[in-house]
Amino acid sequence: LPVLIVGAIGVVFGDIGTSPLYAMKESFIGPHPLAVDPLHIFGVISLIFWSLMLIVTLKYVFVAMHADNRGEGGSFALLALISSHVGERRKAMLMVLGVLAAALFYGDAMLTPAISVLSAVEGLTLVETQLQPLVVPIAVLILLGLFFMQSRGTARVGALFGPIVSVYFVVLAALGVVNIAAHPEILACFSPTWAVEFFRHDPRMAFLAMGSVFLAVTGAETLYADMGHFGRKAIGISWLILVFPCLMLNYMGQGALLLANPAAVENPFYLMAPDWARLPLIGLATCATIIASQAVITGAFSVTHQAIQLGFLPRLKILHTSEKAAGQIYMPAINWGLLIMVLVLVLGFRESTRLASAYGISVVGTMLITTAMLAFLLFKVWRWNRWAASATIAMFAVVDIAFFLSNIAKIADGGWVPLLVAGAIFTVLTTWAKGRSLLRDQLQADAVPLEIFVRSTAASVHRVKGTSVFLSAAREGVPPALLHNLKHNQVLHENVVLLTVEIAETPRIEPGERLEVEEVGQGFHRAILHYGFTEEIDIPRDLAPIAQRGIAVDPMKTSYFLGRQKLIAAKEVAGMALWRERLFAWMLKASESAMDYYRLPANRVVELGSQLKI
Repeated sequence: LPVLIVGAIGVVFGDIGTSPLYAMKESFIGPHPLAVDPLHIFGVISLIFWSLMLIVTLKYVFVAMHADNRGEGGSFALLALISSHVGERRKAMLMVLGVLAAALFYGDAMLTPAISVLSAVEGLTLVETQLQPLVVPIAVLILLGLFFMQSRGTARVGALFGPIVSVYFVVLAALGVVNIAAHPEILACFSPTWAVEFFRHDPRMAFLAMGSVFLAVTGAETLYADMGHFGRKAIGISWLILVFPCLMLNYMGQGALLLANPAAVENPFYLMAPDWARLPLIGLATCATIIASQAVITGAFSVTHQAIQLGFLPRLKILHTSEKAAGQIYMPAINWGLLIMVLVLVLGFRESTRLASAYGISVVGTMLITTAMLAFLLFKVWRWNRWAASATIAMFAVVDIAFFLSNIAKIADGGWVPLLVAGAIFTVLTTWAKGRSLLRDQLQADAVPLEIFVRSTAASVHRVKGTSVFLSAAREGVPPALLHNLKHNQVLHENVVLLTVEIAETPRIEPGERLEVEEVGQGFHRAILHYGFTEEIDIPRDLAPIAQRGIAVDPMKTSYFLGRQKLIAAKEVAGMALWRERLFAWMLKASESAMDYYRLPANRVVELGSQLKI
């Protein structure tokens, strides 16, 4: 448990832990500046405390993190947990919500490295004002180094994450304590009356300030998403014992500094430290932001992998960066795509204050979706008492909707950027899922029933020694690759395995449930390989137990036949809009080879193509 706690501190809390760099500053000098006076200082910190308490502690630590799907968390895991308990109509609606949450996550994934690294490097201007022109170039160099090191994996660097971020949190607390000691009256901020008074005095500005206050809770979703890596207990203890207290001490320390010196609102995080400590603090904060960015990038790889397994994205190249941990992967397409977007944001906005205006709306959208899915969980799966469930969801919904409405004001100031990216990704995810469904229906409509094929053809065709494996998208019918092979080569192997890979709505499958085999007759067998949506597919390895049925599947002697369809977008065929059909056709063409994705031996694979209209 102690090892898991240190690991969780390093990976899970990097994002929310770097929020003190900019959350307080943005609340006072952001797009809707506040007067730096006791009412607003106490009001903002009170809002931050109760936001952290309600959203992170109650919603995620005490409720959402109990919704684990065989230990896994996150939008897709929660979706899979609920979907088996609802009807088809509600299941379809939940699927849309889950996909939308994943799309919004990518907006957060590109903003977190940009704003966190830029805000850390901006501390250099407090040490030497003439360094201002170097802030953006230095941030760009750090980000380039971060993304270029991804291909080497994070196993070695990850061992340092926990200790570094632990030191960072201790420093946050120490800075806070020193400043609180000078103005202990700041401790009164725990009272919710200050937040109420803030709203009573100036409702409009208090409402707009919530958009900046929300920056203090960005990263809360990570607690739930990373639960599978560290476990509910380690993450919960880390938050309650170390992270939450250290964050609040720092926010109160910044408030105490502003009570004594309102001019420090320029950058209260760094100005809390004495002159001699600012340069080391910049270095430590920069390390923390790099770690926070690393965690988000790794999360993007994991979410993408799950989306591929569940059929929302085409196959992409996946490289394993660790021989021991299966979950440590590197996806070049996602890595370079994220890098381009992050650099565009840094070079386009150039200041963390301007980036903060774009940050938050995608995160609060994801939180709102999580609340909606938790409602289904509490009522349909856990079957809580109706009054208790209604009160719990109502409290979460009121907080989320309030933050959502306040963040809408950011759209004109840059919030449109993550929404545009999320919209584009949502279109890609849904287009691929719909296109696969249309393609499967088209192939199924043309499929020959296997039993009829075996009776009419198998006995009259020349059979050769060995085993052939034909990959099939469906459990029924004869795969097109088999028909094409018979048409052109006019032979069949003595053992023919029709193999379908199915992804379950659970993170992992028990080894004994992996392979399902049915004997059809005449040397034909239908096999199903079952995988969880977080697992890696390795057909030669997992098909090997079929040898117990007398079928030889030597990887270097077995032939694997794959079908590859070339799609033609056509107006005359009822399907999707023509532009979506063309997008799907392009994605299908650009997808990673099934040979590499399924880990098939390159010299034993035969691909047979065909053309289809959808």
